[in-house]
Amino acid sequence: MSTTLRTSALGVTAGLIGWFILVEIVSGILQGYYVPLLSDIVVELGIHDSDVNWFEAAQLLLSALVVPVLAKLGDMYGHKRILLITAVLTAAATWWLAFAASFWTFLIAWALQGFYVVWLPLEIALIFERGRRQRHGVSLTRRAAGLLVVGLQVGAIMGALAAGRIYAATSGDLTLTLVVPAIAVTVVALVIWVAVPESVPEPGRRQLDSGGFVLLAIALLLVTSALTFLRLNGPGAVWVWLLLLAGIGAFVVFGRFELTRPDPAVDVRMLARPEMWPVQATAFLVGISLLGAQGPLSTYAGTDPALGYGLGLDATDRSNIIGVYLVSLIVGAVLFAVTSRRASPRIVLIVAALLVGIGYALFLPFHRELWQVLLNLCIAGLGCGALVGALPAAAAAAAPRGRTGVASAMTNMTKTIGGTFSSALFGVVLAAGAGVVASETAASIGGYLTVWAVCAAGGFVAAALLLVVPRVAFADSDEAEAELPSGIVR
Repeated sequence: MSTTLRTSALGVTAGLIGWFILVEIVSGILQGYYVPLLSDIVVELGIHDSDVNWFEAAQLLLSALVVPVLAKLGDMYGHKRILLITAVLTAAATWWLAFAASFWTFLIAWALQGFYVVWLPLEIALIFERGRRQRHGVSLTRRAAGLLVVGLQVGAIMGALAAGRIYAATSGDLTLTLVVPAIAVTVVALVIWVAVPESVPEPGRRQLDSGGFVLLAIALLLVTSALTFLRLNGPGAVWVWLLLLAGIGAFVVFGRFELTRPDPAVDVRMLARPEMWPVQATAFLVGISLLGAQGPLSTYAGTDPALGYGLGLDATDRSNIIGVYLVSLIVGAVLFAVTSRRASPRIVLIVAALLVGIGYALFLPFHRELWQVLLNLCIAGLGCGALVGALPAAAAAAAPRGRTGVASAMTNMTKTIGGTFSSALFGVVLAAGAGVVASETAASIGGYLTVWAVCAAGGFVAAALLLVVPRVAFADSDEAEAELPSGIVR
């Protein structure tokens, strides 16, 4: 009987993951396609290079605001329905981007394109809920999550490589070049509509905690605004710290309010469970290195070695370093998908976090040669690749029935906040060292050492936090996977 259930569950998951890999490839294309074209976009819109920062800031802010809401709606009304709606919205925004003729229209379209960030949490929830019926949802979701991350990173590489070539093939026609990702997202929306089955939402959940989401939005706006202005204005601006304190206070109010709600926007009690809070904390910590350390890496690689540090690489060689890092993420995700079949998922998470810590710790003594930088990045990339796939699946496994979508989405939100926090911190640290070296624009080696030390500490702290997770967490068991009444803790 067990073998039959496992085979059936595998078939369900294999059918879903084939389509979801396609969705994640397109998600990766969206993340990699526009980067090589930014200089041409700046010229086309007649704006300054520094204005490009507003594109990323607007999209990250929108993502942080809408992901919890959309994931909650998926838990309430069906994950496929929300996945399809966000795919249609993303397609519309991507078509708008292709024909946007001014900075403001392009900025709005770019921000609205950020709806794609909820795709992965919704896919994880769909796979988990389908597999759960055969009592093997946890292990199958772990394997699926690793393969979805592979699709995501492959798509990012494809997008980065294809953009410049398509732009050249169209004789520099930017509009025609930007139509290509719009077509890809449109196709994906059709695939979701036709091929993806719907999940079964929990009955009786039709009232959205709008008050909770408003408080969450205010808290996120205050904190992300404070961190953005910290990077732009430095730590000397008192109002930056006032904004940050107000944001922290808003989160406290939000948490207390949620404890009084029968069906909260974010289940605070769920987040406090011993198998859940270390996962969310790890997502925050991995965001520090995954999202916050790439800018410093690029500037270090381009720094003139005549200063006594740096690699002195041009833009092409710097992009090759990022490419090697992305490949290591893919390998890490594949290894996670393979090893999670046999090894304890808790141990896999701990080892992955340790790899992140070791990789960045090696930067402290070894950073003078290209091969050293590549080796360090590959070690850290293996750990990051495994964690990116593992964390949403681990959160889904630790969540009660009917809350898998929002639990998975919370790992995305905390990761984004971690990346925003570290980006602001690293910007201040590196700027503090500028001007004290031979170059007026280069950061000091002390600034880079601080960045690497913070990333290493994040990995080691995450590994330590995961040690407190119960040994049986995230594992399949008949008791854990049986059909339980709503609200029963697994």
